Amino acid sequence: MQQKIVLFFLFFLTFSLHSQELNCLVTVNAAQVQGSNVQVFKTLQKSLSEFINQTKWTNKEVKVEERINCAMNIIITSRDNNSFQASIQVQSTRPIYGSTYDSPILNIRDEKFSFTYNEFDPLIYNPNSFDSNLISTIVFYTQIILGADADTFKKYGGEPYLKEAQNVMLQAQQSGIQSWQNVVGTQNRFLLIDNLLSSKLKNYRSILYDYHRKGMDVFSSNERTAKQTIENSLISLETIYNKSIGNYLIRIFLDAKADEIVSIYSDGAKTQKTTTLIKTLRKISPNNNSKWRQLD
Repeated sequence: MQQKIVLFFLFFLTFSLHSQELNCLVTVNAAQVQGSNVQVFKTLQKSLSEFINQTKWTNKEVKVEERINCAMNIIITSRDNNSFQASIQVQSTRPIYGSTYDSPILNIRDEKFSFTYNEFDPLIYNPNSFDSNLISTIVFYTQIILGADADTFKKYGGEPYLKEAQNVMLQAQQSGIQSWQNVVGTQNRFLLIDNLLSSKLKNYRSILYDYHRKGMDVFSSNERTAKQTIENSLISLETIYNKSIGNYLIRIFLDAKADEIVSIYSDGAKTQKTTTLIKTLRKISPNNNSKWRQLD
């Protein structure tokens, strides 16, 4: 009997380790909220971490080493009883084949994150209704992480996860919260998922695949080919530059990738289209010109 119990435990442990897809570091920073009971923030952090990391988000079996490394940093800016104003920063990385390097995929900062929370409230996601802006926002960005990661391994491989993020947005629109609404000129959750699933901006997701699978993953075996492929991918970003208000996708891409691009192209032999690359980067992301100067 004891042996059977041990075997069952080992089976359960193995199944658990092969189920969840995310290895997410969750932090809740309430340093700006003076004189508040800090225990509620510790409880929230623990609950969110368990919710994200212990939920099975896909139908895939995932080994521990295959989990997506990511982070969600919630900064509480104010509190009124159980109502909170905050920002949330969402980051994720992807391992690069043949190396120990993890390439940044997402680095999104969402400044408009309001929610209500009572300590020890259960965190439950219902895909058919809007129950909580806290849950909807966390699930939305979880699906964005899954979708962006999958797009880097298979062309348009993130479609089911992005569709689920869209579903979260559609359910959340009934709340009237601005972050879920179609507000012209506003870079919010609506615009993010709308752009990612837009047919006219679909080339962005193709660029994600080419940059990582045909570029970064080839680096260890053929650096020259890899750099040329990445270079072509970056130049192709200009094709979507004038197709969306504010160029939100380009901003998201380069918020994650600017330092990596500088690292790739500031050393070694010049590639065939270096001049075009620098010109393109300066055009589509002038805010990063101080970084692009390192490529000259």
